[in-house]
Amino acid sequence: DLLLACPVYKKSPLLCLKSIANIDIFIKDESDRMGLGSFKALGGVYAVATLLAEKWFETTGDKLNPEQLMSDQFKAFSSSTTFICASAGNHGLAVASGAKIFGAKAKIHLSEKVPNEFEQRLQQKSAVVIRSGKGYEDSVAAAMQDAANGNGMLLADGSWSGYTYPPFLVMEGYTVIAHELYEQFMQAKKWPSHVFVQAGVGGLAAAMAYMIRKYWPQQPEIMVVESELAPCLQVSHQHQKLITVAGDDSIMGRLDCKAPSLIAFHALQKAQVRYVT
Repeated sequence: DLLLACPVYKKSPLLCLKSIANIDIFIKDESDRMGLGSFKALGGVYAVATLLAEKWFETTGDKLNPEQLMSDQFKAFSSSTTFICASAGNHGLAVASGAKIFGAKAKIHLSEKVPNEFEQRLQQKSAVVIRSGKGYEDSVAAAMQDAANGNGMLLADGSWSGYTYPPFLVMEGYTVIAHELYEQFMQAKKWPSHVFVQAGVGGLAAAMAYMIRKYWPQQPEIMVVESELAPCLQVSHQHQKLITVAGDDSIMGRLDCKAPSLIAFHALQKAQVRYVT
């Protein structure tokens, strides 16, 4: 309901190509998702809306109706909240967009490796952008410290011991994709034999795998695809515990994540997925 109340939400298309040995290849096209060009838009915007609605309830004692999200009163209330996160680009755009839509503020930490294009797009969303460290993990540490200093609310898409609820909300936003696919495959009256889903820290992959295993009437093989230079989920699966990998930087910049999300890892462990790089 929170996403449906968002004026830029609409279902993304499911495209079908018949190009490999007469096998249908379906593509869930997220390139125009909520105007941001990424599935990340669902998680960040949904998490911002949910956290602000919860803060409203804690302050006023009234449960917020989704229609009230766009009201001037709610935006005035939200203006005192700043969301802080680190990003390789796309998560930051989602958080900044959600903050702008609902009247809050955003502060985004980027490493020096993130292209200037993302910094400019974040600034267009009224976000404060801070360059923090050489790599993604450095920017995560900087965002954590910034929030710990009392400058705002941390809204990371990765999770670790003691920090799970905000990234859980981000993952909950991603489940919309699997629900849309459920409706689209039901309408098409056909179901895929395999699902390939990319992974950075694992939020999207875990959300998709959970929804597929819980709700789809025909079960596919789920293939989690990581950069060969950042296979943190695959290595963690092999060792049956969280492992932070090391190595060179990947040209797949948005997927060059060396440390897996705690809750994503545990969800994937239960979902019987396979890993490829």
